[in-house]
Formats: sequence, C-alpha cells, structure tokens
Amino acid sequence: MDAYDEDSHDRRGPDGSKGAPLPDDGTLGHEPPGADGQDGGPSATGAAADEPLAQGAEGKPAEGVETKPAEGREGEPADDAVGDEPPAVGRAAVESSAAGSHPAGLPLAAPGLAADADAEQAVAPTAPPRTGVAALSPRYQFGAAVALAAVAVTACVHLGMVFLSLAPANTVTKQHGKAIEDWVYPEFEQNWKLFAPNPLQQNIAVQVRAEVRTKDGDLRTTGWRDLSARDGAAIDGNLLPSHTQQNELRRAWDFLVATHGTDNRPVGLRGALSETYMRRIVTMRLDKEDAIGREGVVQRVQVRSRTTNVQPPVWSRERFSSKPVYRVLPWWTVTADEAAGGVA
Repeated sequence: MDAYDEDSHDRRGPDGSKGAPLPDDGTLGHEPPGADGQDGGPSATGAAADEPLAQGAEGKPAEGVETKPAEGREGEPADDAVGDEPPAVGRAAVESSAAGSHPAGLPLAAPGLAADADAEQAVAPTAPPRTGVAALSPRYQFGAAVALAAVAVTACVHLGMVFLSLAPANTVTKQHGKAIEDWVYPEFEQNWKLFAPNPLQQNIAVQVRAEVRTKDGDLRTTGWRDLSARDGAAIDGNLLPSHTQQNELRRAWDFLVATHGTDNRPVGLRGALSETYMRRIVTMRLDKEDAIGREGVVQRVQVRSRTTNVQPPVWSRERFSSKPVYRVLPWWTVTADEAAGGVA
C-alpha cells in the first residue's frame, strides 16, 4: 500500500471528510468558533486586534471600514499583523488635517522637515537695534552733525588764538592783535611760571589794615586782614570759582611789584596806576567784607605781603626756611569816594 493510501488519524467532519491532524497533546489544531458560532471564524486574538481598527474616536465602527482580520497563508490569522499598522481612522484623520492646512495640489511636507524649518526661523539672527546718533531721525542727525561741527570749529579757533597769544610777534599778531587779546584775556591767560626752569615755590599772601575815624572823632587802627586767605577759602571745594576770587588780588599785587622798586616807590606812570588799583581793591574789600564803614570812616590803608617758602617733600634733600618774610608798603590816603565804596 502506498504511503498516501494509508489511513491517517485525521479528524473527520460530519460528512466523513478528513480534517487537520490532531496534535500529539490531544488538543484541537484549530481555533474555537468565533462569535457567530461557526467553524473557521475569526480567532479571539484576531478579533481583539481588529477591534481598534474598526472603531472611531467614540468607540463605534467607522463607516466603510471593514473589520476583516488579516489572514495568513493557510487562512489563519497573522499574529504579527496586530499593532504593526496604524488604525485606518487615525491615518485618515492625519491626512484630512494635513490636507485642510495645506494648499491643494502641493505635496505635504514631512513633520520633521516642518519642525526643522520652524527652528531655523526661530534661531535666525536679527539685525541689532540702532544706538547713538544712528537711532535718531534724519532731522535730529543733521542737528547733531551741525552741533559737532560748531564745537570742532570753536575748539580749533580757541587753540589758534591761544597759540598766537604766546607766539613771538608776527604778521598775524600785528594785524589782529586786538582781537586775540580780547579772546584770550583775562580768562584764558597762560602763566608760564608753572613751567619755568625754577617754578614758583612760594606762597604770597596779601594783607591789609586800616586807620578808621570813629563817630566820636577818635582814630582807631584795625588789625591785619588776610585777604588772600579769604579768597583761598572761597575757592576750596568750589567747582566754579569766580574769576575775581582767583585772580583779582593776585594780579593786582603782581602789577604793583613789577612797577615799584625795592624802596616801594612807584616807577613811572604805571607805578602810580598800580597803587590806585590796589588801594581801591582793599578799600572795597574792607567795606563789604569787614563792614568797617559802620564803625567810622576809613582814612588810610596799609598793605603788606607775607611770603613763605613751600616746604619740599620728605624725600628731598632741599631745606628751606619756614620763617615768613614781610614786605610792608607805606600808608595810602583814601579819598572820600573810595571810602564810600565808589571811585575817585
């Protein structure tokens, strides 16, 4: 007998046909009947895997979507087909949402590419904000340019005027000497004593005293008033000291010393002019600052200078005397107009 004619132990159906062979453990070789009670229906595993595919967002089967499970080669459900493919409804929802936000007829961009494009736009460098003059409007930029040009021109003119005032006599100073002096003096005068080979190393204080006739008719002589010390106290800590406090008394004393001899007598007409200038200054100072006019009438004034050497630093070997040196001028008679605060 042929091997194919041998009767096998296959399970026979109701009509006597042979079915699949029984396994060795005695269990059936096919799945139990499905929900419809018929043999060969879908397996429980296949139905469980197919159920999410056939339901929509609300748990109901989607219209037009078949719930037929995937079958294998011999009509058995494929176990590896479960969960491999996304639900049909989910794919339709993604496609519909993408189609609604994209122009028709154009291919949809991949989500990764779109995210990369958004990231590039987010980190794209932006132009820095304009600052300074560049941030102003054209009208204000023009005004700023004009102001800067005016400042530059003024600075150049000032430097030129100061240079011409210090330079030796030349054609320009001869023709425009008056304009140069009006520009430079007295605010921008240059004192070369600071840069001399032997700079000024002395402190010179101008002091004054007065002879006053009181209301009783008696004559009273006041003590010495240090006018230079008062000017120095007014300058210290003052960011904008007046020109009078800085230079009036100092220049008057330099003028007097330059036009007087060692015997304190004036030399020429400028000597007499320097005496008058100094006398008026000290008389007005006494009247305004010391209120001597309330005590009586100033008859005469006397001026002296107190000169002290500037002490060298501790590391220097130079030694100077700290004893003050006085230069006392003769008494000057004060006119009635000068005593009243005016001029003769």
